[in-house]
Amino acid sequence: MSAELKFLKTFSVNEFKQKMGVDSMEIKRNPLTGKCFFVYGFETGAVSKRFDNGGISQPVISEVLSAETGEMFYMIHERGEGGAETLATL
Repeated sequence: MSAELKFLKTFSVNEFKQKMGVDSMEIKRNPLTGKCFFVYGFETGAVSKRFDNGGISQPVISEVLSAETGEMFYMIHERGEGGAETLATL
């Protein structure tokens, strides 16, 4: 995780799917760049590099702000990774 990312809000996978009105999400790999991304409906989000380096056993999705570009996006990552705040454990 880059220190230049600010984690704004974190959702469980089920909370995120409900918020976005989707039944499922897929993690895919761009064949040209090798980078992973996730698809929800007609939108895409980022996937933590940890996914390639051993997987993600407790996935959460955070709304993230890039300090470098000002871009806001969603990213799947391991719970507690990258400064993401744990909001609840159920």
